[in-house]
Amino acid sequence: MISTSTFESTLPQFIWDEALIRRYDLSGPRYTSYPTAVEFNQNYPVEDMEKAAARSKASDRPLSLYTHLPFCAHLCYYCACNKVITKQRHKAIPYVERLLKEAAIQSRLFGADRPVKQLHWGGGTPTFLPNDVMAHLMAGYGEQFNLQTDEDRDYSVEIDPREVDQDTLATLWQLGFNRISLGVQDVNPQVQKAVNRIQPREMTEAVLNEARRIGFRSINLDLIYGLPHQTPESFAETLEAVIEMSPDRLSVFSYAHLPDRFYPQTRILADTLPTPQQKLAILHNTINRLLEAGYEYIGMDHFAKPNDSLAVAQREGRLRRNFQGYTTHSDCDLVSLGVSAIGQTDDAYFQNNHDLPSWEAALDAGHLAITKGVNLTRDDRIRRWVIGQLICQFRLDRQQFSDAWGENLDRYFADELHRLTPMIRDELIVDDGQRLQVLPAGRLLIRAICQIFDLYRKEGASQRFSRII
Repeated sequence: MISTSTFESTLPQFIWDEALIRRYDLSGPRYTSYPTAVEFNQNYPVEDMEKAAARSKASDRPLSLYTHLPFCAHLCYYCACNKVITKQRHKAIPYVERLLKEAAIQSRLFGADRPVKQLHWGGGTPTFLPNDVMAHLMAGYGEQFNLQTDEDRDYSVEIDPREVDQDTLATLWQLGFNRISLGVQDVNPQVQKAVNRIQPREMTEAVLNEARRIGFRSINLDLIYGLPHQTPESFAETLEAVIEMSPDRLSVFSYAHLPDRFYPQTRILADTLPTPQQKLAILHNTINRLLEAGYEYIGMDHFAKPNDSLAVAQREGRLRRNFQGYTTHSDCDLVSLGVSAIGQTDDAYFQNNHDLPSWEAALDAGHLAITKGVNLTRDDRIRRWVIGQLICQFRLDRQQFSDAWGENLDRYFADELHRLTPMIRDELIVDDGQRLQVLPAGRLLIRAICQIFDLYRKEGASQRFSRII
């Protein structure tokens, strides 16, 4: 039997095996939650969310605030987000006032004194908001919640470099944000034109450099592969430009062309997309090049420099996943603010109405707009913990499992461990008797490994999810 400890210290981070990719590249969840959103009750009672918030309040865990700001001045044709396209900035002001009404209700439910260790504005385009409106929103949050100012806080915001004026970054810094994520997708002009996102490299670079000068840390750049007119050669050039910019983190997402579900994608011609083989080549080259450039493969589509907090948390076994992706603040309960936003406690998930007028009507009537959610059983929580260990730390320790849950892993997951046998044979994962360790060939296919422990996927991968690769 192979020693797991040997693997951790001597094996490469990643091995590309096309035969294994073909075998295991089915569809499957991204496990930003377990159970996944597919399992959410479509008529989740607000009363259940209020009870979950009360249990959360009694626990006194710190909080994470997520705000969805749906406004965009431009339509990116690839986008599948919940968004409102408008050039009229004043339209965001009533939305912000309703966010503050929602924050007041949530503050009463969750507790105003609990420290907010993590805060994130997502979109849409959060920087669509004028600077004074952003300041008004954050001041309102400061009145309702216990916002932190220490270095350990993780206050992040998604930024479209096209929506940044000379004061935007300084304003965000003054408001308490200390981490940013810049949408880039591709620096190739032909690709940018095809997806209606003209964004010269110089524009992105100027924003990144100014953010670095001000003091923002863990600066992330988002890229997308699989867009129209991309080739392995053109994306390699984009990657070189990005490496020269030297962000602390990179997210490299796969584009899923689903024009029947997302109307803006109908403007992308299918015959301009890279072939599946080209797309695989882009991904393979990208991972190899980023590892060569000194980035660590955090997992899925995320990379970070070795000294970045994500990489450090992974090495120390503290990395977790939530609806924002990988996070270093696993101990926070998540408060959801805004249309379609998802919240989380230790034993429940709950989601706001996806429809903007319905969300507005609920807040105007003085109550929350929760419409979906799920209460977790003990089994759900156990499986969430196991999947989290695999997808974040790439290992599952039997003693840790026993300490956390008072259960024997081999008895509790006898069927799952049996179904892992083909993956052990294919060297995606190894079991040395003390723990399961994901091997370099298994890192790219981690979603397939996690599905073994997903009770809701037991009959096979659901086609309601994107493909793993």
